[in-house]
Amino acid sequence: MDLLGSDYPFVPTALKGKHAFVCGASKGIGEAIAKMLAKAGADITVCSRNGAVLTALCDELGELGSGRHQALMLDLEETDGLESAFASAVETLGPVHVLINNAGGPPGGPLMENMVEDFEAPFKRHLHAAHTLVKAAVPGMEGEGFGRIIQIISTSVKEPIPNIGLSNTLRGAMASWAKSLSNELAPCITINNVLPGFTNTERLGNLSASIQERTGKSAAAVREGWLGQVPIGRLIDPLETASAVTYLCLPASGGIRGVSLAVDGGRLRSI
Repeated sequence: MDLLGSDYPFVPTALKGKHAFVCGASKGIGEAIAKMLAKAGADITVCSRNGAVLTALCDELGELGSGRHQALMLDLEETDGLESAFASAVETLGPVHVLINNAGGPPGGPLMENMVEDFEAPFKRHLHAAHTLVKAAVPGMEGEGFGRIIQIISTSVKEPIPNIGLSNTLRGAMASWAKSLSNELAPCITINNVLPGFTNTERLGNLSASIQERTGKSAAAVREGWLGQVPIGRLIDPLETASAVTYLCLPASGGIRGVSLAVDGGRLRSI
């Protein structure tokens, strides 16, 4: 499939006039989301710690859609600076209508090998940052009468994944936080989670290397073990995940609220 070309599934003006704030946009699923939203006509603020990559991405977004795009260097672990950074994005492109909470996951490994201090940075980067950004975004969303908040977390929300115990713990906290907010936010604002499965990203490569080091398995054996769990028999393309995210951002998706949607090729065994 050419999801940014002839197989693109959305009307190019579906999000025209909407400002999307995309965290973790320099690579992987975050980058794919920025591209898919730009193709739908949104104005995009792309955020990460890598300014050079973001600048190049903005050039590419300008070729994909008719919106305006800007890069914002942002370290999600520096919670104290998030509100002012968010305000600067609003000053340039106007109120944020779409907030994508997305960040790199914690290192793999058994939970019993983690110390209490190992939880601090990942929780800052994910839960603390997401909560800070939501509080900054909600007044503008209420004023505009439209808001879409989406977390990119993990299928471990429904079924914990072996040997990524810290990540399992963090993702569960994020899902519970989002579900709680779904009962508090104004009717015009939806909040949902997207749960990627085994996706063809750098993050999956890092997890594979960790498993190889810990178990002695080959890269091929690790990959075979993953694909053996997936009915479609392949890794997910990040743009497939981005397509699900984009749908949840549309005005037509207003009835979907407080859900955790898996994009995993059928790997989850639970209902």
